[in-house]
Amino acid sequence: MTETEQERRMARPRMAAGAVFFNEQGHVLLVRPSYKPKWEIPGGYIEVGESPLAACMREVQEELGISPNIGPLLVVDWAPNPAEGDKVLYVFDGGELSPEETASINLAADELLAAEFHRADAIDELLIPRLARRVKRAIKARAEAHPQYLEQGEPV
Repeated sequence: MTETEQERRMARPRMAAGAVFFNEQGHVLLVRPSYKPKWEIPGGYIEVGESPLAACMREVQEELGISPNIGPLLVVDWAPNPAEGDKVLYVFDGGELSPEETASINLAADELLAAEFHRADAIDELLIPRLARRVKRAIKARAEAHPQYLEQGEPV
């Protein structure tokens, strides 16, 4: 096999990184994008040459206007999408935001309509199914202090 043939066969997935943040009651912070019908977690696509953690930190700062410490990786999810091809998604532990950090959230007005804490049992109603599975697994991974590898939001 020539190098060009081998390169054509190599995966070039889109990659994204986000974080799950919690309040004192254990509710999860979700953001409401202006360009999608459902809620999301803070995060976004990884840029060329950028690590998943650096992308997560950048996206949180851009979207929420805060720079909290981002903790360990909770889940990696291989989730190909027919319209977008291969995707690898990273979810990090954003930890518990203090009331002061929460009060200092300053939304990216061109991107987000709201940022609110929601009970974990409301996730299925608020998020698209594949993201809901991923977030629920991230919450479990955080509770167990054990990162998880997922495919389509499900453990393998």
